[in-house]
Amino acid sequence: MMRRIFFAILLFLLSTYTWATALEDYYNLMMSVDFLTGDPNTGTTVFPLLRIPAGGKAEGMGTAQTAVASDSSSVIYNPALSSVLDLTELTFLHNNWIADSSIESVNFTARFEDLGIAAGMKMLYLPFTEYDSWGDEKNRGLPIETILMLNTSYNFFRNYYFSGVSAGASLKAGYRHVPAVFAENQSSFAIMADVGLYSSFDFLKFYDSRDDNLSIGVVFRNAGVETLGEALPTEFSAGFAYSPVRPFKLAFDFNLPVNLLGEDAEKWYLAGGFDAVLTDFFSFQGGFNYRGANPRLSLGSTINLAEVAFNLNYTLDLTTGSEIANRLSLEAKVKLGDEGRYARGQRVDELYIAGLEAYAAGDLEKAISYWQAALDMDSSFTPAEEFIASASRSTELLSRMEELNKVE
Repeated sequence: MMRRIFFAILLFLLSTYTWATALEDYYNLMMSVDFLTGDPNTGTTVFPLLRIPAGGKAEGMGTAQTAVASDSSSVIYNPALSSVLDLTELTFLHNNWIADSSIESVNFTARFEDLGIAAGMKMLYLPFTEYDSWGDEKNRGLPIETILMLNTSYNFFRNYYFSGVSAGASLKAGYRHVPAVFAENQSSFAIMADVGLYSSFDFLKFYDSRDDNLSIGVVFRNAGVETLGEALPTEFSAGFAYSPVRPFKLAFDFNLPVNLLGEDAEKWYLAGGFDAVLTDFFSFQGGFNYRGANPRLSLGSTINLAEVAFNLNYTLDLTTGSEIANRLSLEAKVKLGDEGRYARGQRVDELYIAGLEAYAAGDLEKAISYWQAALDMDSSFTPAEEFIASASRSTELLSRMEELNKVE
């Protein structure tokens, strides 16, 4: 175990630094492309924290998360995902932003069969000192912007052959504190909501796995009333994620800002990324976010251990300085179990196989009892239900044949 941890940490650090250094050349090339034009409506909405990624796999994949159920951070991008995540998780994120500002986040998700819940907090703070024309300190304060989130979702129509359709909603509250010594009447409060849908299925799948290889999602995000005469950064997002091979996932999002005050909104923008699993404990991510004249590129590495996971990202855009450490984000995730779902799944498989063996031996009643026990543990295990129906018909047919033999 210690050897595995050491090897993962070594890859974690070396790969991130190497990719971050090489990424600058690609970014400079991208900035020379003629179609990168500015957006005259940039900055016309309030609470910019809602659009700043906090870190984790989501940022590593360029924020293309509308159709990616990776971890607790995914719920920020699609509220329907809490009901399909495998684990109960507690996640802490730190993101270096501009100058000495930073973003701190904490997220919690839990799933109880088809019901998912989540809660989260995201905070941007900026230590600020005002100086007079002589260079003497005039005022000092700490502008803060905070977002709180409560989420719930439910997965409908789930069975053995179909992963279901997940629908979810998040209620969010935002508070911006600007000390009066810097600007009066600039602190504000807002209530907003996200609603989303998610589903997954198999499509052009050329490998064996119970996990679906294509997922789709749609979200209406940050819908709410104005605050201080400014619109919230409301937007519609649609995306898909596809795994052409088992250890590799591609994701793509289309995002359309909407101004609920009836004014001109910002231009549409795109996000895309990938997640490549190299070993059972190490993976890396990459992504882009094309938004006007400030495209964003990101690279990340993830160490995935039994009870914890760590993610380190490097993001490159116009806010990045010459120091690589200026735009690093770190995620630490504590895995709190799966509410016994994996163990129940293993037991359901055992009962199902035992039923098949009894069926092959001609003991239909015993086979039905095994399959019924499997259904009692997992009512969505459709194969057991189908074999019970088939065995029941066989039992009825045998009973009729016995009755006919008695009459003769």
